[in-house]
Amino acid sequence: MEWQVVGVVVVLVGLIVSVLTPAIKLNTSVTKLSTLVDSLNTKLSTMESNNTDAHRRIWNEIDGQKQQLGNHETRITVLEKTKREGA
Repeated sequence: MEWQVVGVVVVLVGLIVSVLTPAIKLNTSVTKLSTLVDSLNTKLSTMESNNTDAHRRIWNEIDGQKQQLGNHETRITVLEKTKREGA
């Protein structure tokens, strides 16, 4: 009778260990993945912010180039008109 109790206890301990080991590994994996996702989320937010700022600077530069091009077009038109009138 005592050996049966010992056998049952050994089987129960084995069952508990066989269930807890994968559960602990799964918990560790989930924790690592959660940390990685949080890190990626932070990096993505930073990248989006930097991307928005970069696009804003690019568009401002393009607007400045458009204005400068317009000024050149005006000067060329005036020079061409002056040349036609003088010729």
